[in-house]
Order: sequence, then structure tokens, then C-alpha cells
Amino acid sequence: MTTTPRASVDEPDETLQAASELLRALASPVRLGIVRELSGGGKYVHELVAALGVSQPLVSQHLRVLRTSRIVSARRQARETRYTLTDEHVAHIVLDAIRHVQE
Repeated sequence: MTTTPRASVDEPDETLQAASELLRALASPVRLGIVRELSGGGKYVHELVAALGVSQPLVSQHLRVLRTSRIVSARRQARETRYTLTDEHVAHIVLDAIRHVQE
């Protein structure tokens, strides 16, 4: 039998607040799609646009939210910017959520 970790009653408010902000930053189908795509490695904006089938301005807007939340990082390479996940744990959260709803 596996147990699910539970937040303790003594859990600091800051920890719960940070977890809430992380989930809020992920609360968009486009942002979930971006994280899913980046779970396979870094990508340029045009690659994300092609994979998600949405406009470049929309992808850029959602990347800004993910960068502000420190979920993704950006690295300038020549004339383009390559985006990567800052922490693979977030990919696990997103991929597990997608698998869960597919069951």
C-alpha cells in the first residue's frame, strides 16, 4: 500500500502559498502544453507554435507567465531564444495530471 504525502497542519503558510502560485501558473491548457513539450528538452518559440497549433504571440504571452513563475528559463542563442524547464519536477506534475485524466 502506498501513502500519499499530506500537508501537515503545521505546514508553513509560505509553502502552501508557493504551491498555490505554482498551480495557478500552470492553470492554462496552453501553459500545460508548453510544459509537456519542454519535458522532452529545450525548444524555440517557433517549435512550440508548431507543436501546439496556436499563434506566436499567444505562446510568447504564456512563456512570459511561466518565466515569471520560474517554471521555464530562456537562453538567447543567436537570433532566437531557447526555452527549457528549470525543474523537471514540474514536468512530472503536468505529465501525471495529463495521464490521470486520460485514464
